[in-house]
Amino acid sequence: MTKKLLMGNEAFAHAALEAGVRVVAGYPGTPSSELIETVAKLHASGAARGVHVEWSTNEKSALELLAGASYAGARCLFTCKQVGLNVASDPLMSLNYVGVKGGTVLFVADDPGPISSQTEQDTRRFAAFAKMPVLDPSTPDEGFAMMQAAFDLSERYRTPVIVRPTTRINHASTFFDVADATDARPVPEEGFERDPKWIIFPRRAYQAHGEINERLAQIAHDFAYESAFAAFNPVAEGGATDEGAPRLGIVAGGVSAAYAREALRMVEARAAERGAQVPAYRFWQVGTPYPFPEETAARFAEGLEQVLVLEELDHVLEDELLKHAGRAHAPYQVKGKLTGDARDRGENDVDDVAVRIARFLGLSEAVAADEPLAYDAADDPLPVRPPVLCAGCPHRGSFYAVKRALGKAPAVLCGDIGCYTLGNAMPLDAVDTCLCMGAGITMAQGFAVAEPHKKHVAFVGDSTFFASGLSGIVNAVYNGHDITVCVLDNATTAMTGSQPHPGTGATLMGPKREPISIERVLEAVGFDCIVHADPLDLEGSVSAAKEALDYEGPSAILFESPCVQLVKPGAPATVDADACTGCKKCITEIGCPGIGFDADARGPKSRERGQAFVDASLCNGCGLCTQVCPFDALGVPTAENSSSEGGSHA
Repeated sequence: MTKKLLMGNEAFAHAALEAGVRVVAGYPGTPSSELIETVAKLHASGAARGVHVEWSTNEKSALELLAGASYAGARCLFTCKQVGLNVASDPLMSLNYVGVKGGTVLFVADDPGPISSQTEQDTRRFAAFAKMPVLDPSTPDEGFAMMQAAFDLSERYRTPVIVRPTTRINHASTFFDVADATDARPVPEEGFERDPKWIIFPRRAYQAHGEINERLAQIAHDFAYESAFAAFNPVAEGGATDEGAPRLGIVAGGVSAAYAREALRMVEARAAERGAQVPAYRFWQVGTPYPFPEETAARFAEGLEQVLVLEELDHVLEDELLKHAGRAHAPYQVKGKLTGDARDRGENDVDDVAVRIARFLGLSEAVAADEPLAYDAADDPLPVRPPVLCAGCPHRGSFYAVKRALGKAPAVLCGDIGCYTLGNAMPLDAVDTCLCMGAGITMAQGFAVAEPHKKHVAFVGDSTFFASGLSGIVNAVYNGHDITVCVLDNATTAMTGSQPHPGTGATLMGPKREPISIERVLEAVGFDCIVHADPLDLEGSVSAAKEALDYEGPSAILFESPCVQLVKPGAPATVDADACTGCKKCITEIGCPGIGFDADARGPKSRERGQAFVDASLCNGCGLCTQVCPFDALGVPTAENSSSEGGSHA
């Protein structure tokens, strides 16, 4: 064993490997991506022996692949973020009815905020909908233990099990003792055994539903009484010990339990400083929210009059306590999101939780006095920093070319999930809709039916094209929809950390496959108009866009240029102070963050208007701005003279 400083996701990878996982598959999605990347690195180094790891085409493909491996007896791990579970929901709902053989764990990372997602959906709700157990860690250390326990639980009850960390658990770092090398648990000698139970006929599903209900009741009992799982649901008492049994209770789940513990320490320390007495209270961390351990809830709630619930995203624990109070005719009152006593969205934090706990314990005035208990960020909000495409991003040229080609023609521009969603921002203003992965292609078809007098354009990334775009392009050809699909091919899955995809040919197991050609896929399904363009060549891109837009029927533009994170930057652009007129077109047309404006700069043509300047630390020399400037005031040094021409002008 070696002690290592690991990010939560890295630690979860080690935990799964130490549990003997044999097959790992998923689709990139922040905040979950580092788990599979860690497994891949360990496999490449020889430390994860006998493991197969892959980025699958999408989450549905990943879970179906793992279902097959599990039926043969292999321990399997699926990874995604919360919205990725939507894509996997079709196999997921049936998999619980059919059951598994090898332990199957679904690592689903929720994103309160949301920081990098379309929704704040709560996977605990999805677990209840799918009727499968979910474990909810409050720290990376606890998540490590939960990951291993989840495999055992899965095999005991032949059910998939969800482990649901949230962003701060995924990306927090601490020290772990981890094995230097691990071996995948071998597939049982008998492997896959033919049995009618693997076929989900209606009659079998009816029987399985009853089995699911029975095992959920048993799992809830295990969560309450079996030491391996009850340890994830600890109950403790604090505050004044001479008051008898507590009348106040605090319940927390996930990372909010860690916040609550720290907040209680803050409140108790301040109360001690001010000579105030903290009333007796009982604290319960719920690490297994579904099936809800109601027997533990009954022990926790005994004698309580009020309960404060702290959790992120939905009011899952709050609902369960309300249901328990109703069934048990218990007298306690539940406070939380539904009563306005906890945040109803986004992330919790220690400062906010401390204020709420102090109020709940009746200590607001005593512990605050002339000094606030905690900093309230709402009193001093930070300035908003809008997200922006990277300097030199080829997507900027793609959007700009399409807008130039359209001119004043009425059009609807459908976006998709990826870096290029940022095309909606000014000055590009080139994305009108964004719903979910792959939806831009099919939404454009709906617009084309409803408003045939307009042009309808769909932007999709190369990774998303393979993940969720294929059915949409087939539908466009099959039904003859007049749309133009713009594939923004930057040779990677950029938004989530530059992971490979089928169009790159790179795999996590080492061998490089022949990249799957997007053009050949489009040809195979029946696209007759397919044009190529380098988005950093403005004139050529506008010409290609016009050709595709003028075509009646499904057409495609393949904008091909690598992500700036994949290429070595060139010499930054420079501004000719004698030629710059201060017109700001370089800024107002493409909005590159590498270009700024100095209102105090003076030149023979700009006079009092100020001049543009280039930030050499951001500019990668893509040259798009030089093609936008109408006065040739911007230029990119050639390799021969870049060293002599110096840096940017400011």
